[in-house]
Amino acid sequence: MRLFAAVLPPVEAVQELARAVGRLRELPGADELRWTERTGWHFTIAFMGEVEEGLIPELAERLGRAAHRTEPFSLRIRGGGHFGERALWAGAADGALGPVPGAGEGDAGVDGLRLLAARADAAARRAGVPMEEEHPHYRPHLTLARNRGADAGLRAYADELSGFEGAPWVVAELALVRSVLPVSGVPGEQPRYETVLRCPLGRARTTDPGDGSAARGR
Repeated sequence: MRLFAAVLPPVEAVQELARAVGRLRELPGADELRWTERTGWHFTIAFMGEVEEGLIPELAERLGRAAHRTEPFSLRIRGGGHFGERALWAGAADGALGPVPGAGEGDAGVDGLRLLAARADAAARRAGVPMEEEHPHYRPHLTLARNRGADAGLRAYADELSGFEGAPWVVAELALVRSVLPVSGVPGEQPRYETVLRCPLGRARTTDPGDGSAARGR
């Protein structure tokens, strides 16, 4: 099972970003890019790749502990950038200058995201999941488009996105997500994402996707 841990933005944040992306897709050359589907937008915090079925129970338990130790924090989607000419992404920033109801006291959004990423990575390692030898410096990003070899550069799109400032929300859970890769061979087909576990942050219990107490309204 191909898995990764992620923070999933709420539907309101997705809708805001979708309006900005809609404007990007009107720019010259946009049709040459492979745009990701909004239903799959997420901030990956720990990519695990193929995980053996026998490791999943302990992985779930350890991710639950990592989430339990991490207080909720406020976050927003802001700006964007690109990885060379390969991928266009939206960035993340601290949720608010002042207190946000439900967020952990004193927790800054990006620092909270990096802490959660480090803990999710450590949880996977301790569960026996093969990971990279060293946990890299985490750069929060939400992939919006990939370049299919078109001549059009991504800088213009990143520049257009630089002024985007989404509304803040409280990150209250860590999600374990399954990535199902395309098998049909249809050009442009994208991976399908299935949330298999939700781990509430702070002093709450781990839930499965069918438990409404942890639903994110999507």
